[in-house]
Amino acid sequence: MTIKILAVAFLALALTACESTESTNNGNENKRAATTAAQATPATASPAASPVSSPAASIQLKAGDKVKVTLNGSSSDATVVSVDEKAAKVTVKIQGQKEDKTVALSAVSKQQ
Repeated sequence: MTIKILAVAFLALALTACESTESTNNGNENKRAATTAAQATPATASPAASPVSSPAASIQLKAGDKVKVTLNGSSSDATVVSVDEKAAKVTVKIQGQKEDKTVALSAVSKQQ
């Protein structure tokens, strides 16, 4: 009988330890979140103050632009079908292929 009580107690303890609730008010969690927010504020402020250095961010693409797309290590000529700047994705029509491909904005370079 004692073994059964210990087994039930252990299972109850294991379940509460694994339970994930978002409304726990643990003092350590609040401090960690405040520290993370404080550290994130200066980091986000400095890129906004400095000019954009990312090549993917500086590319302005629109539908119909001729681009070079890097897929699987090889570069291919393509035409932009659509651009999703929020998701940093570009849908392109690669020459010689029937279907459109969605690729990351960083895999696209504009042809001159």
